[in-house]
Amino acid sequence: MSIQIKKIGNKEYAYLAHRNGAKVVHKYLGSASDSKVVAKIAEQEAGKKVPYEYRSLFWDTDPDHIDIKKNAKYIIERVLEVGNMGALGWIQRLYPVQMMIEVIETSRKISEKSRNFWKIWFGVVDAY
Repeated sequence: MSIQIKKIGNKEYAYLAHRNGAKVVHKYLGSASDSKVVAKIAEQEAGKKVPYEYRSLFWDTDPDHIDIKKNAKYIIERVLEVGNMGALGWIQRLYPVQMMIEVIETSRKISEKSRNFWKIWFGVVDAY
């Protein structure tokens, strides 16, 4: 989902855009200058950055330069290896469980101890 701003005449209007299959659906939010719409835009922008309370997990890079979508594997690896339950909740709101399971199964940066724990946590059964 994203918020699109469209200019019509001299005014700007905000729309919430999301995919429904092959179609892109736009839902009218209101005038771009409306306080509720401005708050919604700010909330969405904040969701694209690493929250302040989890910035310490990314000590080896500048958290302001982490792209939540492009660096999904890196974020999941770091949180599952050294994060806490709050950080787990954060990434569960960002990424589908299947994506986290794929990272658990393929990552070289997650220790075997952590990998086994998260497989049990997410109910992944190995086929023998």
